[in-house]
Amino acid sequence: MACRFPDADTPKAFWENIIAGRESIRQLSDVELAGAGVEPKEWETNDYIRRGAPLTGLGYFDADFFSITPREAALLDPQHRLFLENIWHAIEDAGYAVRSTEMTTGIYAGSGPNSYFARSVAGSHDFSKEGMLDTMSGFQAMLGNDKDYLATRAAHRLNLIGPAINVQTACSTSLVSLHLACSGLQNGECDLALAGGVTAIIPEGAGYRYQEGMILSRDGHCRPFDAEASGTVFSSGVGVLALRRLDDALADGDTIHAVIRGSAINNDGNDKISFSAPSIEGQSSVVARALMNSSLAPETISYIETHGTGTKLGDPIEIEALSEVFAGLPADVAPITLGSVKANIGHTIAASGVAGVIKTVMALKSRTLPPAVNFKTPNPEIDFDRLPFAVPASAAP
Repeated sequence: MACRFPDADTPKAFWENIIAGRESIRQLSDVELAGAGVEPKEWETNDYIRRGAPLTGLGYFDADFFSITPREAALLDPQHRLFLENIWHAIEDAGYAVRSTEMTTGIYAGSGPNSYFARSVAGSHDFSKEGMLDTMSGFQAMLGNDKDYLATRAAHRLNLIGPAINVQTACSTSLVSLHLACSGLQNGECDLALAGGVTAIIPEGAGYRYQEGMILSRDGHCRPFDAEASGTVFSSGVGVLALRRLDDALADGDTIHAVIRGSAINNDGNDKISFSAPSIEGQSSVVARALMNSSLAPETISYIETHGTGTKLGDPIEIEALSEVFAGLPADVAPITLGSVKANIGHTIAASGVAGVIKTVMALKSRTLPPAVNFKTPNPEIDFDRLPFAVPASAAP
């Protein structure tokens, strides 16, 4: 595994923050806001929320290490840079030398919205006069900023010859990448699979404007399942998982952090109130199928890392979907603990799923259920008294 999230450059540091109940979303200083190009007249308005979870060192990149020229690196979306670095670290963590592995290695990954091109690249080119493909710099800018080249660039730079699949399913991108990576291993398309996602929000250090009825938080805190929940906070991050078939990993003495028993994906079609809204049936059916594919009974589950965005619409729908799967558990079964890493680091969009997976893997390794941040009073739209779920105020074994 490898990751970089706000206040954490490794899975170990990430877990230490989570188990300590640390919230990495913080107040942004005048210097940070000004450095992000925010004018004082903007941040002084009542609807401007000057909070965020900056990812330190986002502008640093060892281009020479990856045989990339300084000019190409300057044109390259930071999401590609972060992903390259963490692909390398994930392979090393698995116990392999990156450039000398002879295994067929697949990459399955996706990135978040590209805000770097408009703010940092387009200003130095007049694309209204010269097309993207008319000049070498324009061509490099296109290759360096298009989502479609995230996985293939990593495969090229690291000489990995398995499938290189770019995935784009919004917030579920890195989880769908993980599912496809498992399928690739099961189908014999690769012997080592790398799955993950990355989001880099440019400029770092900016807050946002709050608008009633939208998905961003009123006070700059993400409060999943809480009565004061008013929305989420977007942030940057990257996570990569290295996967092998279990028998192969055991035979070769690989570093094994956890075992994936099964997974499932679906889509909820138009069975919801709007295009951007989730549906109860869509979520409940995919969770039920994942359990079935894993050969696990609902009563054996003790922890669920939820999507948990802290929105008024999304949280109750997600809990209702889970209740359809886990309703009717035996009375002697302890409530299932719920968590959402978004309360700690914000919503990392394309990396949000893998952030939750890494958190859960670390919980399994430490045999500790992590505390929920920013949870005090249950959301009145969620009747926890009738549900087999609990949101913990402190860590528990």
